[in-house]
Amino acid sequence: MQAILPIIIAGGTGTRLWPLSREHYPKQCLSLLEDTSLLQGTLERLKTLPHLPAIIICNEAHRFLIAEQLREKNIPHNGIILEPTGKNTAPATALGALHAIALKENNKNEQNNVDPLLLILPADHHIQHAEAFCQTLAKASKLAQADHIVTFGVSPTHPETGYGYIKVGTKIKTCHEQELDSFTVNSFTEKPDLITAKTYLNDKQYFWNSGIFLMKASVYLNELKQYQAAILTACQHAMANAQQDLDFIRIDPHAFNACPSNSIDYAIMEKTHRAVMAPLHHSWSDVGSWSALWDISDKDKSGNSLKGDVININSHNTFVQADNKLIAIVGLKDLIVIETKDAVLIAKKDQVQQVKEVVAHLEKQNRIEHKQHREVFRPWGKYDLIDKGEHFQVKRLSVKPGGKLSTQLHHHRAEHWIVVSGTAKITNGDKQLLLSANESTYIPIGTIHSLENSGKDDLEIIEVQSGTYLEEDDIVRFNDHYGRQ
Repeated sequence: MQAILPIIIAGGTGTRLWPLSREHYPKQCLSLLEDTSLLQGTLERLKTLPHLPAIIICNEAHRFLIAEQLREKNIPHNGIILEPTGKNTAPATALGALHAIALKENNKNEQNNVDPLLLILPADHHIQHAEAFCQTLAKASKLAQADHIVTFGVSPTHPETGYGYIKVGTKIKTCHEQELDSFTVNSFTEKPDLITAKTYLNDKQYFWNSGIFLMKASVYLNELKQYQAAILTACQHAMANAQQDLDFIRIDPHAFNACPSNSIDYAIMEKTHRAVMAPLHHSWSDVGSWSALWDISDKDKSGNSLKGDVININSHNTFVQADNKLIAIVGLKDLIVIETKDAVLIAKKDQVQQVKEVVAHLEKQNRIEHKQHREVFRPWGKYDLIDKGEHFQVKRLSVKPGGKLSTQLHHHRAEHWIVVSGTAKITNGDKQLLLSANESTYIPIGTIHSLENSGKDDLEIIEVQSGTYLEEDDIVRFNDHYGRQ
């Protein structure tokens, strides 16, 4: 079997999973069901499938989060392509296909004449029975090698209004060794209302649209050329002027910004004559809402899924996630309760699709709770905003081994650093310091400074900021280990 090249679509934020999912810490980076994040799980479930290291497509703002997720699990990759703006799945897949062909042409030691076989996978889905999933993909690869574009459908188990649907046509006759049912595609339908979803549930021609695709790179690009030439041209120009930056591939932002935004379904699948659908006979979820997460979570005999420090008295069919505080629930039924350091969500299970409206309200009110958590991740580690008042704020910095904050100064604030654990290598003006636990240094306004963890353990520091302006944009960087400006 030809090795498959996965293209992982890791854009988006997952607003319906607020308050866990935020603009700066998106759904695909969350560990919702296991110790691994959804992105890590997407890559790790392919281990029994003959495949090449994946190409990752992600938002520019998430680049360090994505790279760190791969580093944590020692997952190799064939490049992280950075989108300056989100343009939906059709352009993202085009970028991956163009890069896949470039990799083939540049690597003369491997099957140079073999057309890359691309597996398009969203980074934020949950699929049980990974080995069976890989077996389905392997069988479907024969359809893709025959120049079909394979999409995968899931038999609906309930009238879901949060998924798109695929209506299939006739069954495709296949040779015995393929051992995989497949169908022509009649139509695609976006998220229906409840009455329509109930109709689809009883009609065996309708499947949930998983958003997973398998096809040759050349086939996809040729279909784009025929049906969406503007997308292909913009992506070709964007990749022609791409620059390598550490693990990242920075495409030409001006060329890509001119690209139309469209999904694979609308751009290609509704038009092409090459579309076929293969069913996924596995537990699948796009984890698109809190009720969807409750559906696939382990539950007690009363139907409750309780995570964290939770006391339950006589509650039923309720999902609770307590990240930081004790939560006591009494007599609840069919509710969702999510607690983070800076927000609490309480919702009825049958109304969780409206959580995105909460995010819209926060955005209109110019609040920050939809953008980031109180705990903020950086390429060097993370910080937690412990306290804040007029002209001061207190942060707890956690700097990973080898992590280094940029050499910088602030025009409006002074800082006091107290080492809690680990060893800090500090530049404070013209002084070079090596500080350990219970030692500290004061950095006056306008002083050039830097901080580095040169040890083998995490460095924990309490940072007290004081001044007239304390926002993150009061930074003048002189040198940055991670290429930030």
